[in-house]
Amino acid sequence: MAFVAAPPAAALALPTPKDFVSYLDLECFKTDPYQPPAVGLALRHLNPVLEGLPVEQVTLGAREQLCVPVAKNNVIPPPGVLDFVRFVDLACYRVVTPAPGKALVLSHLNPVLQDLPRTEVVLGRAEQLCVPVAKNGVVPPAEVLRLVQHIDLLCYGITPNQPMNRALNLTQLNPVLTGQIPPATARVTYARQLCVPMQKGGDVIPPEVLQVVRWVDLEKFDIAAPAIAPVTLSLRHLNPVLGSLPPERATLAGAAQLGVPVAKNGQLPPG
Repeated sequence: MAFVAAPPAAALALPTPKDFVSYLDLECFKTDPYQPPAVGLALRHLNPVLEGLPVEQVTLGAREQLCVPVAKNNVIPPPGVLDFVRFVDLACYRVVTPAPGKALVLSHLNPVLQDLPRTEVVLGRAEQLCVPVAKNGVVPPAEVLRLVQHIDLLCYGITPNQPMNRALNLTQLNPVLTGQIPPATARVTYARQLCVPMQKGGDVIPPEVLQVVRWVDLEKFDIAAPAIAPVTLSLRHLNPVLGSLPPERATLAGAAQLGVPVAKNGQLPPG
């Protein structure tokens, strides 16, 4: 399928790290099985709190999820932020790394969840690598693509698995899914992963983009959500390092997890 550019936006300035990250909520749907070519990747930590950890060597395993942007409880990202957030679609693939065993204190950034207490977690093994994709050939406008194509998240298992125990209404933000998956209320249960920003070997990130993507930390919780009718999509990789991989067909099953933005050890995104 050929790429189709999304409608152009007026010259968009990059949002501040705080504004972008605080409104980045991703609903993660299980997909049918797919095994990509076994690409080996070297991943370097970008967030200041984890920069001391070693480079991670991973091989792409089976695709497990597609994570897509949503709004919680009808709190829509503000203008200038929504333009970027709505195009963050991440396909998540199984990987395995050693456990760093690092202890972190997490605090919620999204306005809907800022009343939740801080929690302390310990990083276990990495379990997934989530990388940016376009759905059905619809790519973001150039200014937006410049940012979202560099969002690569390595998701570590965390302990303890503390519950949120909160019901949230989730509304799709990406134009490909807004007409296919209706708003629905999900019960958010146990924390399972912390997804942190990485740079893939060979990926050149512009300095002003790096200053945003290095703050993208998402804590993924299990959710219980209503069933959906199957949605079949075509996926193409957006990051230049994986741009030569073949297109993928993905059929979404039920929603399994929700990734919500957090800060680590009190180091908040600038802005």
